[in-house]
Amino acid sequence: MLNERVPTFADIEAAATRMAGQIAQTPCAVSHTLSRICGCEIFLKFENHQFTASFKERGALNKLLGLLPREKASGVVAMSAGNHAQGVAYHAARLGIRATIVMPEGTPLTKIARTREHGAKVFVSGANLVESYEVAEKHSKNFGLTMIHPYDDGEVIAGQGTLGIEICRAVEALDVIVVPVGGGGLVSGVAIAAKAINPQIKVIGVQSSVYPSMARAMAGEEGVLPDGVTIAEGIAVKVAGALTRRIVAEFVDEILVVEEASIERAIALLQSVEKTVCEGAGAAGLAAVLEHKLRFAGMRVAVPLTGGNIDARIFANVILRDLIRSGALMRIDVPISDQPGALATLATLLAGEGANIVDVAHERMSLALNPKRAALDLVVELQDSGHGTRVIEALRSAGFEASARAIG
Repeated sequence: MLNERVPTFADIEAAATRMAGQIAQTPCAVSHTLSRICGCEIFLKFENHQFTASFKERGALNKLLGLLPREKASGVVAMSAGNHAQGVAYHAARLGIRATIVMPEGTPLTKIARTREHGAKVFVSGANLVESYEVAEKHSKNFGLTMIHPYDDGEVIAGQGTLGIEICRAVEALDVIVVPVGGGGLVSGVAIAAKAINPQIKVIGVQSSVYPSMARAMAGEEGVLPDGVTIAEGIAVKVAGALTRRIVAEFVDEILVVEEASIERAIALLQSVEKTVCEGAGAAGLAAVLEHKLRFAGMRVAVPLTGGNIDARIFANVILRDLIRSGALMRIDVPISDQPGALATLATLLAGEGANIVDVAHERMSLALNPKRAALDLVVELQDSGHGTRVIEALRSAGFEASARAIG
């Protein structure tokens, strides 16, 4: 049964006491490099260091701990694209409660696998979260299972709010906390807690431009968003929660919308600067600060990294795409004489300029070429785009008709 009551700060404090020793108090530390890049003082809260690599454990655990004995005996059901599923599955197994999880089609395989590994029975059903929730409701009614909603439940929100307490106690004199928003459970709990501790603090939510459901709701726009493709599938919610909508309207100062490219850049920066792995939803807060720099200039900004469960293939693609965008990878077309030593001469020149050849295609058979010529298609690793310009100039100075073109 859902708890539709708006939680109080006392509820959040009680959740923190109840969960003590069962949840990680994750690090919250300043990032000097990201602060320089963003033009403000950035404090990162590493929720991707939770056991299941997500803040979702907090709300799931608080709800599970509050179940009646008969509810624990019957078991629970949840709908989730991954992180809530893992949080419910892990803590339910730890507490000896049977868990059934319904996950939408297209959920990253790593999240499905981890959820099953935690001992839950998993059903992949529904084209999106709305359809998956309908399947979960049927399981709840047919088998007497208690629904653990990912966000629209007062006890879940109170559990998520413990993150706000930890942030405010870890960092003094914060100006703003920037929180990723899907259904709105985390930003609701964090806002209630943070404003009880410091009424002057601002709490800003962040959504992907593909799924701006809460932003639309706060603007008075109704309706369900169409299906879209986003790297931030953890916050890909088509319609804002009913309870969370009320809380956000009262406690949250603003909802920002960010582009997918900003989320990708945030993931890549967190990997290269902080050596930490973040999924798209988990990096959305940093994406907002990167995309809206003037909005946060000079402020003390807390950014929770809410999850680290990203598919390895997607993560690799993001890092590669960021290298391409930054100019650290470049494709160079170079016609050369088809004779011994020509390729070696080119390779030596590139090495002398500090460019590393990552890939090479050597074309001799094209009818567009002179029979005494060959075409090279090189992918080279560089320091940055300026280095690429210098490499092209060096090749041309040596007599090669080199030209750069985009990768992809």
